[in-house]
Amino acid sequence: MKAIIIAVGDELLSGTTVDTNSAYLAEALALRGIETIAHRTVGDNARAIADAIADAAEQAPVVLVSGGLGPTKDDLTRQALARAMGCDLVPDEACLAEIEAFFARRGRQMAEVNRIQAMVPAGAEPLPNAFGTAPGLVGRVGEAAVFVMPGVPLEMRRMFADAVGPRLPESGLSIARRLLHTYGTGESDIGAMIADLMGERDGAVTVGTTVSAGLVSVRITARATEPDDARRDADAILDDVRGRLGTLAVGTEGVTMAPAVGKLLAERGQTLATAESCTGGMIGQMITDTPGASAYYLGGIVAYANEVKIDRLGVDAELLRAEGAVSERVAEAMALGCAGCFGSDWALSVTGIAGPEGGTEAKPVGLVYIGLAGEGRCAVHRHVFPPPRRQVRQRAATAALNHLRLALLPR
Repeated sequence: MKAIIIAVGDELLSGTTVDTNSAYLAEALALRGIETIAHRTVGDNARAIADAIADAAEQAPVVLVSGGLGPTKDDLTRQALARAMGCDLVPDEACLAEIEAFFARRGRQMAEVNRIQAMVPAGAEPLPNAFGTAPGLVGRVGEAAVFVMPGVPLEMRRMFADAVGPRLPESGLSIARRLLHTYGTGESDIGAMIADLMGERDGAVTVGTTVSAGLVSVRITARATEPDDARRDADAILDDVRGRLGTLAVGTEGVTMAPAVGKLLAERGQTLATAESCTGGMIGQMITDTPGASAYYLGGIVAYANEVKIDRLGVDAELLRAEGAVSERVAEAMALGCAGCFGSDWALSVTGIAGPEGGTEAKPVGLVYIGLAGEGRCAVHRHVFPPPRRQVRQRAATAALNHLRLALLPR
């Protein structure tokens, strides 16, 4: 069983709004054993939407559409569905009554423009919207079932759970997905290490890679008629990949860099403190995004100014004058000072030039020193990350946590 997902909206095409609906729907379909074979994005143009629906209906028995059901002139999905079905829009009195009741419950008068939301393609069926005024729609285009839902994520998700999911056909196929996050080398290197697993894309198990926030993630998808078989096959490939990648493997699913570090600290019963300059508290934020971080994270100092490095971390003023804030010895002094200040088992320090200005030939934009103090020693690592500024800071924070992760791994 296969499906195609269509997202509608000029804001999605322009990049003003990120399409999260399609990702949600693809995952929801996978849990039902339905494979998404394409994601498509279409602007607010009735003909383009109708063409996308008709084309998708020729390729897959299930088509899911989100967006374009609002009351304004640029909301054209209901008209497009009618065009694809080859029929007219007709008023649905029950829908109109529900929309009027929606406004009445909120003490508001329904605007005339909202009447369009009660228009339904002849032969289609409206779907109830628990959180908004736009009913969904389900109709048939050729042999395909086409489900249209609102673009507002809250409304779409509730409608899918209540009205769309229960109507989807049984696929007879179980799909198990696994995701392994890695750090420390590029996507091409990871691809080379697992190349023999990535060759055939039409088999029972497919393997691919993706990159986000400096992490290279390996995606594993296993298909089988029995759920246990799909899970077994996916886990077997996951174990194979993890064994090949060794310490490059950070964690699975939601266990990205910060949760992986937190888990290792918690297992050891150890604590961490941070001293950040160019990252401006980003490491602390990444750590505390994980629930339960108070068990191992004591706190941090954002030592952006040299005066703070001197007064709070005990960095020698002469050292700062002689070597500059962005230097190996200052990173070392920051880490040691941080560990002493908090009494932590481990301390991370970061000092660098995030840009866009401030670089020199000797110290270019992107130069970052990361200090790691713990277990009676302090190591400093030099990196040069590519601009722009946000990327330098993000990669510096991630690299700092990775140095700690590697130090915490069992030897």
